[in-house]
Amino acid sequence: MTPDQPYAGRTALVTGATGGIGLEIARALAEGGARVILPARNREKGERVAADIPGSTVTDLDLASLDSVRAFAARLDEPIHLCVLNAGIVLLGDRTRHVTADGYELHWQTNLLAQAALVRGILPLLRAGRARIAVQCSLAAAVGRLRWNDLQGEQRYGAFRAYAQSKLALGLFGLELGRREPDLHVALCHPGVAPATAIAAPIRALLPDRVVDAVVHSFGNPPRRAAESALMALGADAAAGGFYGPRGLFQLSGHPRRLRLYRRLRDTDAARRLGGVIDEEL
Repeated sequence: MTPDQPYAGRTALVTGATGGIGLEIARALAEGGARVILPARNREKGERVAADIPGSTVTDLDLASLDSVRAFAARLDEPIHLCVLNAGIVLLGDRTRHVTADGYELHWQTNLLAQAALVRGILPLLRAGRARIAVQCSLAAAVGRLRWNDLQGEQRYGAFRAYAQSKLALGLFGLELGRREPDLHVALCHPGVAPATAIAAPIRALLPDRVVDAVVHSFGNPPRRAAESALMALGADAAAGGFYGPRGLFQLSGHPRRLRLYRRLRDTDAARRLGGVIDEEL
């Protein structure tokens, strides 16, 4: 291991690595010497990405299917040293409540439940690698709220409400994982706002291309910089249970620094209660 190859000899797993911020995280890890596992819902897209990332391996994973998650976990058979729970969806502008084949609201399953199932499925491999895990939250976690009597949004649904709740829940899951598994190093992160990624597709479709282009080029973090928060959370200097995100105004953009956990992420009782809910579901 050398300063320019800090991840040499390590195996990394990055969810949501076939585009956007996840792709840049995977690329940086590979450039640092890691062998990167690229889960892909679209195999063809995954193969194209892998061709651009030396030493990477593509394997099938659809977070909207818990059977796919279980099959993915069963295929892995080597210690995982670095893990980034980065995959996520946000259907801003879409008023329809989408439900997976497993019966869960789509944000809840994709952003939380499936990633929790993935971690549980590969837990022996994470333990074997004494893994460092970066859990990708969101600015929305600061305003998210766990509606314990309506976690699936059946009574009242809104895309941002569902997204914010799922990202808050993912952060709480990560912190509870670190408490339950002290040999794992778990830290939280968020990328700020990255308008060059494929977020809010329904809203983009309503806007003129020139408006979208102006926003992409003048607001928030480009994907490469947005990836830096997760890389800092994986770093040797990162604190277990720490939280890393952009240092700019309102944490929207800029290079990362350590942040204070949002108030709702500091609720250990909620984290334990959520852990119980996940235990029952999985």
